[in-house]
Amino acid sequence: MPTVPRLACLLLVAVVAGCAGTDTSAPSASNEAETEYDAATVENMREGTYNDAFESSYEPLPATPTLIQDATIMTAAGEPLENGDLLMRGREVDTLGTDLPVPNGAQVVNGSGMYVTPGLIDSHSHLGVSATPQVGPHYDNNEVGMATPGLWMEHGVWPQGPGFARALAGGTTTALLLSGSGDLIEGRGFTAKLIPARTPQSMKFPDAPGTLKMACGENPKGGSGFPTTRMGTANGLRSTFLDAQDYRERWDAWLADPTGAPPERDLGMETLAQVLRGDMLVQVHCYRADDMTTIMEIAQEFAFDIRSFHHAVEAYKIRDRLAEADISASMWSNWWGFKMEAFDGIPENVPLVHAAGARAIVHSDDDLEIQRLHHEAAKALRAGREAGLDISRNEALRWITANPAWALGIQDRVGTLEPGKNADVVLWTGDPFSVYTKAQRVWMDGALVYDRTDPDRQPRSDFELGGPRQH
Repeated sequence: MPTVPRLACLLLVAVVAGCAGTDTSAPSASNEAETEYDAATVENMREGTYNDAFESSYEPLPATPTLIQDATIMTAAGEPLENGDLLMRGREVDTLGTDLPVPNGAQVVNGSGMYVTPGLIDSHSHLGVSATPQVGPHYDNNEVGMATPGLWMEHGVWPQGPGFARALAGGTTTALLLSGSGDLIEGRGFTAKLIPARTPQSMKFPDAPGTLKMACGENPKGGSGFPTTRMGTANGLRSTFLDAQDYRERWDAWLADPTGAPPERDLGMETLAQVLRGDMLVQVHCYRADDMTTIMEIAQEFAFDIRSFHHAVEAYKIRDRLAEADISASMWSNWWGFKMEAFDGIPENVPLVHAAGARAIVHSDDDLEIQRLHHEAAKALRAGREAGLDISRNEALRWITANPAWALGIQDRVGTLEPGKNADVVLWTGDPFSVYTKAQRVWMDGALVYDRTDPDRQPRSDFELGGPRQH
């Protein structure tokens, strides 16, 4: 073959595989056309989702100004307001007080003998991925692998799952939907408004911070491959975050000077980079006190914060450390003993964590308990009082409202009844801590989304309508 001039070879490279005996190295950076990115594109790259993909498309339902009169209003922000009124207007809590005037066009609800609370918030649910009915094709809860941080919970949520309407009928308006705990890092959680929806994004709580689900203990070490010990789980987490540190440093250098080609994307490392930047809230499935302290040390090593330990049946053993580190504990009221790491669970766990000054949360982790979070909080309140702890009803209400709102990073909008906050409101038939009490009506962003007395205001999933008629 005759010698081909170098310039001609470069022109031919798009047509032929290459030229023997020529220099095919990339041009130097000084000769590259430097691409500049606008600020919005750079921010999207930092967050890891381009072109507004997977943004919330939640739209509040039409709302009429509503005045609830003469109810006992438990705000979760202070002492109850007896014979109080609450006005919802403009999708927000407008005014609380007594003998409030009725605005023109407002709907009036007689709350005499009833109680009002904020919408309840569950910090740990598997609705939508361990969807009811619990059959194999509906199970999208766990993936296989040591660490799978690139998974997004919302990509497995079935929005027509009947469990969402059941939870809403129990007064729960918001929930953090989480994947399982079979891996050390299972992926991103999904904060949802529990309304009937066609797509997961139309349930997505607008602008809620991202969350990462991690796990320790028996679940992630119980598979057939690495890790099979607690030593292995610690090593697996540390080695994964070492890789994430390197990824973050390369990307942060480019983000500081976004010219030329950005680094190659890695969906898992993208998630962990957000954790290391402090842009994502870490939620950790962890039972034993020693496991929790190990995770706290790993978080210290890699300079990220833990927002909440979940299940945390031994949180009472390190309650002072949780308070000092400002880490909440999302706990059952009285689950214990169903596996070895749950053996030391006690019914006083929630109140003891609360009494130490840490943020105590009562969660469900169950498609039935999410329907009665108020009763679960009542059980924990009674256990604390029987142990001699002085806990007010308002403080116990915060275990299922204000504190989980903080764990999800949405405390500025929900969790308490205060002017300017979202009008997520529940009217109860009686004292919410009574076993006889049920949710009578539920509002979300000021719109009535459930009414126990009106079948037309009791959402039902498409799945519950039955199959097509046979002709």
